[in-house]
Amino acid sequence: MNNTRLDMKRLATMDAAQAARLLHRVREETLAGRKPPIAPRPEIDASWQRMARLGLDPDRGTSSVLLRRDELERRRHGTLLAEVMETLSSGLAGIADASLQIMVVTDEQGRVLWREGHPSVMRQANGICLEEGAAWTEHTTGTNAVGTALATHRAVQVHSAEHYVQALHNWTCAAAPVHDPRDQRLLGVLDVSGPASTFHPSLLALVGSVARLAEAELRERHRGTVERLRTVAAPILCRVGGRAVAVDTHGWTAAVTGLAPVDRIVLPKTLGTGRVWLPSLGMCAVEPLPGGWLLRVEEDTAPAGTESGAAGRVVLDLSRPRRWTVAVSGAAGSWQQELSPRHAELLYLLALHPDGRTAAELAQDVFGDRTRTVTVRAEMSRVRRTLAGVLAHRPYRFREEIEVEVLRPESPVELLPHSTAPAIRAAAESRV
Repeated sequence: MNNTRLDMKRLATMDAAQAARLLHRVREETLAGRKPPIAPRPEIDASWQRMARLGLDPDRGTSSVLLRRDELERRRHGTLLAEVMETLSSGLAGIADASLQIMVVTDEQGRVLWREGHPSVMRQANGICLEEGAAWTEHTTGTNAVGTALATHRAVQVHSAEHYVQALHNWTCAAAPVHDPRDQRLLGVLDVSGPASTFHPSLLALVGSVARLAEAELRERHRGTVERLRTVAAPILCRVGGRAVAVDTHGWTAAVTGLAPVDRIVLPKTLGTGRVWLPSLGMCAVEPLPGGWLLRVEEDTAPAGTESGAAGRVVLDLSRPRRWTVAVSGAAGSWQQELSPRHAELLYLLALHPDGRTAAELAQDVFGDRTRTVTVRAEMSRVRRTLAGVLAHRPYRFREEIEVEVLRPESPVELLPHSTAPAIRAAAESRV
């Protein structure tokens, strides 16, 4: 068998026992540092490498200290996922039950908050500690769909011996992250797991679709709250002299006067009544509104992008394995924002290429495919909504007057460890 890569469709056409033997051999040879008969899938290979760097024992069990019942209930009531559990359950729980599997929903820390599905599989799941309150990050349980989706913020399917820990080789799972549409913060993971005999390559697409459906429902709920804020803010803005904008607690615009309308204004993590400098507006007076804030632009300050408020320095912090930030500072103040895995990749690539990259070049850098320019342009459009005063385009680049600093991890292999982008991996390897 030649050393091409595995894919799920190919596994599905094989006899189940033959597929299991192949996966076991691929894992055994790869973990031993030898060349396997066929290369593991990139996302699995990357996860195995993370586990090896952690020193995780592949023969360990999957036991976990469960959350206390009161802590479990606190987390359930404190997450937005509770608002869409009916959607998640109606979309997957019945299918999981009928196909001898279970549906699992975790929080952003990998703790199982809910599970539903076939009773006998629920009992089997107890044997591997896949139960409410258990921890299922990669750090605790090795390569698995929940933990790997948390680590990469991407949907993933893990089958049989693709699991790093041997105790999970009789299981198959597919998981997709669920993000808060207001700020793209990771809320948790939706997963379907079952005995390895229930494997099907289409399961990942199904789980991903239900996760996107839940995000769409949260988006509609958010639109409703913004509309309610608009009804309160509109008459207030009619009486305000000068420039002002009403935003919700996440910075989404409900109403505006004297300013060009924008979808969202980046707010500091902590905001209260008083004066604050905002990169897109300059110095503002902040007043509370029901469900948001009224921002009055002080007329003796210039908005960001003009000489007095323009950003001068960007710090891209990639030093941590799972949390990446961009900090922007200038003469008038500074602000910081967390980055998604994809946006961290794109900004790092732009930092590596101060002369800029075209959409085709970024597509090659990220996907190894120059034709995926539509995806790149869509992602760069999202990045530039926040960093409009920092980034230029045609080609995409940091503006010439901006000083850019990149904070990297001590170990080069920990640089964006989730990434399978060819240019990111090449950059990390060149620094080893």
